Formats: sequence, structure tokens, C-alpha cells
Amino acid sequence: MERVVVTGLGAITPLGNSAQEFWTGLKTGKNGIGPLTKFDGGAIDVSVAGEVKNFVPKELMDRKLAKRMDPFSQYGVAAALEAMRDSGLEDFDFDADRLGVIVGSGIGGLDTMQKQIIKMHEKGLDRVEPLFVPKAIGNMVAGNISIATGAKGLNLSIVTACASGNNSIGEAFRQIKHGYADYMLAGGSEASVNEIGMSGFAALNALSTSNDPDTASIPFDKNRHGFVMGEGSGVIILESLSSAKERGAHIYAEIVGYGATGDSFHMTAPTPDGEGAAKAMKMAMKEAGIEPGEVGYINAHGTSTPANDSAETSAIKLALGEAASKTVAVSSTKSMTGHLLGGAGAIEAIATVISLQENIMPPTINTKELDEKCDLDYILGEARTKENIYALNNSLGFGGHNAVTCFKKWSDTE
Repeated sequence: MERVVVTGLGAITPLGNSAQEFWTGLKTGKNGIGPLTKFDGGAIDVSVAGEVKNFVPKELMDRKLAKRMDPFSQYGVAAALEAMRDSGLEDFDFDADRLGVIVGSGIGGLDTMQKQIIKMHEKGLDRVEPLFVPKAIGNMVAGNISIATGAKGLNLSIVTACASGNNSIGEAFRQIKHGYADYMLAGGSEASVNEIGMSGFAALNALSTSNDPDTASIPFDKNRHGFVMGEGSGVIILESLSSAKERGAHIYAEIVGYGATGDSFHMTAPTPDGEGAAKAMKMAMKEAGIEPGEVGYINAHGTSTPANDSAETSAIKLALGEAASKTVAVSSTKSMTGHLLGGAGAIEAIATVISLQENIMPPTINTKELDEKCDLDYILGEARTKENIYALNNSLGFGGHNAVTCFKKWSDTE
């Protein structure tokens, strides 16, 4: 069994177009949610979103390649290339067959689908662009990352709705742990801030209708009423410890556990008691070889929807037990980014990893009055300083998908 570490980070988010900008925004409590600018959402009573800003694809990747991609692929490729640079693999003579890619998306090229269906309807079946299919299909974020980085190992895209990014990281962890790869690009990407994406979630009454960015995404608050759509990507480099040490790579953290379960309950709602999510947390802790009391921080899924936040609170209590659930610190960074769907678990993994490295736990901003069903130690308002050895990253998706990864603080003496 190989030990697996994190050696590279890359992110395109509403808080900035690099992993460092993203983290700086999180730890300072900056709100990346703002007025919706990509279209007029008045008809669906939606006026805010977590939009990616100042993103110029040709400045971050090959111009010709960028033109052949939907935004969800562009975000993923940009994040992957940053992770490659950050890890030092970009300039390292690695074995391409031992570098794999598992990067998922909840929906895929929705922007391309919307534009081309409208074009077909208005101008005819023969006017659909030739690259419609390869731009739209969900696996192309992984395919394009492989092309951009030279990765020739396992190449997969996992689709588990809002758990896609975290499932991808967990499955990539197992690839290295069991010896099938030396390095993996893992994460998720999404670009659904568009008319069809947001109208679909609005029809489910899932989106916040607040017109104030500071009262829209308020996880665990008694007045929460829906999530804020976000967009972007997170990609991390996982690497075998032996490889990382051999090439003198900087190690951010170690990934030590992964749990994945299904609720078998409802298409969109979690089980009220959080049983499925609790099992995933227990699985991740078991693989890590730790007791619940050793978990110092949980980056919660925390969507700011009535059903999710109370169910996840119940899940944490069920997984950790009465004593440990009272001492663990919990926050939802979606209060600052909105919900990136398939990209959420990936950027939140980055937040969890840097949290362990810097001994800073990012806050849940703008939550003012806790729901009586949400009674854990939530980090509200400002970041909290504390050294933790272990942290969990929770992701829960439509269809009952639960994914949890467990990270361990890295020490140079190991």
C-alpha cells in the first residue's frame, strides 16, 4: 500500500482564479457572491450568483485548445495546469503512463447545450456547430486535461452530481494507494451559471431568491431558503509519498481516508437523519485509522438549503458520536463561493488541505441566527486559528450520493 500526498493545487473560483487567491478570500471572509451579470434572472426571481470573474482562457492555456472547449472544460484545464505548475510536475520528466486524470462534472457543457439547441431551433438542424458533441459531453473536462498535461494514464470523469469532485479525489487516492498510478490529477468543474441551469434549479425551489449577496448563502441559519449557484473548478495533484520524497516535492497534506455511500431514499432530498452521509464519514475515518475525537475540522457540504444543513448536522452527530460532535469545528465555505455543483467538493478539498497546513479554519460568513436543528460548533463570521491533525471534507449530491475524504496534516519529520 502506498501512502498518498497532495503536492499541487489549482483553482478557478468566484473568489479568484488561482488556489492562493481562493484561499486568501476564504480566510479573510471575503464574499465571492455578487449580482448576477450573465443574464437577467428576474423571471425566476434570482439575482445573485457566484460567478468566475476576469477569466481569460487564452491567457491560461493554448488559444486553439480553449476555443474548442465549453467553459466547464476551460475552468478545469486552467485549474489542472496551475496544479501541475504548483507541484513541479510541469518541469519534471514524469512517466506519462503513470499520470492519470479523474476529474468530474455534475452536468457538463451546459452552456454549449443551451446555445446550440437555441441555434438549432431558430436556424435549423443543419446549423449545429461541428464541435457540439465534444464540447458538451461531461467527460471532456478530463479528456482536455489529459491533452493539455500529457497524462496518458487512467482517464475518467465521475458524475455524481454535487459529490462529483470529492468522489473523483477519493477514487484517485485509491488508484495511487493500490499501485495503479504514481500521480493523479483529481477534482471537478462546473459552468452552470446560465439560463437553463439556473432556471432548472429555480423550478425545484432550490435557489436563493435574495437580492442581497450577504443574505443569499447563509448555511445553518434559520432563515436559509436555498443555495446560490456558483461556477469554477478545483484540481489537485495526488502523488505517492515515495515519488514526492524522491523528487523533493512540496507536500501540502496527506490523504488518508475515503468513504462513499448511497442514500437509496429520494432523487433530490437527503435522508433526514443523515444515515448515508454518516456512514461515508465513518468509512473515511476507518480507512484513516482514527477515532472520531481526532477529527478537528469538517468542511461541510452546507448548501444553505433547509433539508441539507439539518440533515448534515444529524449526520455529523451520528458519525462522530455525542462527545466528538460537540468539539469538532465545522464551516461551510459555500457562504463565500456559492455552490459549484460538481466542482464544489474539489475546491473545498483545497480549502481543507490548506486549512491543515496553515492552522486556519475558514469561516461561514453572514450566518446570523442558527437553526435550532443546527447545533454544532460552526465557525461563524471570522476564521479561527487552531492546529488540527485530521479534517474531513463532506460532499452530498442529488441521487443520494455521499462522498467524504479525510486529510492529515503533513509534517516534514515524517
